[in-house]
Amino acid sequence: MDGPRLLIAVAGGLLLAWLLLLAVLWHTRPDGLTVRDGLRLLPDVARLVRRLAGDRSLPRRLRIRLWLLLAYLLSPVDLVPDVVPVLGYADDVVVVAWALRSVVRGAGDEALLRHWPGEPAGLAVVCRLAGLTPGTTGPGARG
Repeated sequence: MDGPRLLIAVAGGLLLAWLLLLAVLWHTRPDGLTVRDGLRLLPDVARLVRRLAGDRSLPRRLRIRLWLLLAYLLSPVDLVPDVVPVLGYADDVVVVAWALRSVVRGAGDEALLRHWPGEPAGLAVVCRLAGLTPGTTGPGARG
């Protein structure tokens, strides 16, 4: 396989993987969640991440993950550039979901509840993104 064909094959594979990931994210969203609701959620998630990162009662390793997440989100360098329609923001959603899942499972859902700055409906979306069922997270929880 020559260079350009290999590059096209790799790009096509990555595109297919991201489209599949978007489909999974869309399918697992809470009932009734629209794109507009998701966009409204962004400022609350940013404040949540900042508050959790500044919470000295959380283990240092979790706070470091959150600071790295903030740095990634603020960085102009992304896995997929934000100028690419849809896919450009999909990588940010995936990275945020992964980081929140990791942090919430380590810190517990009470930390999430304590620092959530938004509406209860938004919290339900974040809980779903983080893959948590209330009462099943925290140090020593399995999942």
